[in-house]
Amino acid sequence: MSVRVLIVDDQALVRAGFKVLVDNAPDLEVVGEAADGDEAIRMAVESEPDVILMDIRMPRVDGLAATREILKDPSLSCPRILVLTTFDIDDYVYEALRAGASGFLLKDTEPTALLDAIRVIAKGDALLSPSITRRLIEEFVKRPDTAQFSSAELESLTEREREVLVLVGHGLSNDEIAEKLVISPMTAKTHVGRIFMKLGARDRAQLVVMTYEAGLVVPGA
Repeated sequence: MSVRVLIVDDQALVRAGFKVLVDNAPDLEVVGEAADGDEAIRMAVESEPDVILMDIRMPRVDGLAATREILKDPSLSCPRILVLTTFDIDDYVYEALRAGASGFLLKDTEPTALLDAIRVIAKGDALLSPSITRRLIEEFVKRPDTAQFSSAELESLTEREREVLVLVGHGLSNDEIAEKLVISPMTAKTHVGRIFMKLGARDRAQLVVMTYEAGLVVPGA
C-alpha cells in the first residue's frame, strides 16, 4: 500500500517538482497539493494523507498555523508532518516542533534523502535534518517555555528503557535501535511505546528534546 502524500508550498514550481519526484517512487503517491495553510487544512481533510510536506512561510495562513490546526483535528488520523525550510535555524521550526511536526528538512536536500525522509516519517519515526538537529535542540532546550517532565517520570523507566531513550535522543530509528542492542525491531518498538506512555510524550521529536533536558544526551557532545 502506497504512502499518501500531501504537498504544501506556495510556489507552483516547487510543488510540481516534489510531485514528479514523489509520484515516481513506487511506494509513494501524491494525493493532493495546497498553496497555503488554509488550503492545506482543507486538503488534509479531503485527501487523508499519511505524510504532509509542509512549507513554513506562506501567505494567508502559514505552515505553523496549518500544522496546529491539522494535528488537533479529531476527524484526521494523525498525519505525520515533515517541515521543509530554506533556513538552517528558523523560529518557525521551534514552534512547529511544539505544534507536533515529526521532522524537518532543508529544501536543498537531495531527492533520494527526501523520499527516504517521507518513508521514515510514515513509519512513525521522527526525522531532523543532520545539518540542523544539534543547533535546533541546543537552542530549544534553552527556552523558558520548553516542555518539562518530572524526575519521577524518568525514574519510572527501566534500565533498558532508559538505554533505548538515549538512543532515540541520538536520532536512531527503531530498526537502528534493534540492531544496536541486538534485539528484534518489534521489541525495540515495544520499548519506545512504553517510554511514550510513561513520559507522556506527544511524539518521537519530543522524546529527543526530553533526552537533552534530562542530560541523557549532552548538547554539543
